Amino acid sequence: MKKVITETEILKLIKDGKKELILSQEFILTPLAKDRIYHSGIKIVQESEKKIYTGISKSFSKNSKIAIGSDHTGYKVKEILKEFLKAKEYQILDVGAFSEKAVDYPDSAIAVVQKVLSLEADFGILLDATGIPSAITANKFAGIRAATCYNEFSARSGREHNNANIIVMGAKTLGEETIKGILNTWLVSEFLGERHQKRLDKITAIEEKLIKK
Repeated sequence: MKKVITETEILKLIKDGKKELILSQEFILTPLAKDRIYHSGIKIVQESEKKIYTGISKSFSKNSKIAIGSDHTGYKVKEILKEFLKAKEYQILDVGAFSEKAVDYPDSAIAVVQKVLSLEADFGILLDATGIPSAITANKFAGIRAATCYNEFSARSGREHNNANIIVMGAKTLGEETIKGILNTWLVSEFLGERHQKRLDKITAIEEKLIKK
């Protein structure tokens, strides 16, 4: 049995600022839903046509929107980085944690991923104790390339070679000024493309194959 999408659901998409509706063959639209889509300008994309989000290649600017999140161990550093980024005139989307009360790192990682995949943010920053578990979580999502960076070389390589769209750092393994330096290197580095794009295309092909299974 096909699932029905009503006008109410379309109104919710509009309220949430969505610009497209992804449909598979198992969904049908009511006449009122179709009318609402037509007048709102929402684009209908067939699921088979939807391409995996493949990350950023542009350089960052003061107009860039940054989603930043942490667990409780990264909270203090997150607050420091927010001020660091605001001074550079970036737009900040803070998804938590909002205190040092214990939380689960997958929650903040998923929240940042959602901001990046929905294009609400141009890229993301994640902080936990080591920078490892948040990266593991984020990289479960097709189209996300979360790079755990531990020095300026890894940050530069993550952008230039891997076009990573989320940077992950360890708040308990690195000093605050070191973290600022790593992030600054990330911000001024750009994807080099060419042979590196060919390698990333192979990763995207794996993701597409897994999605079709």
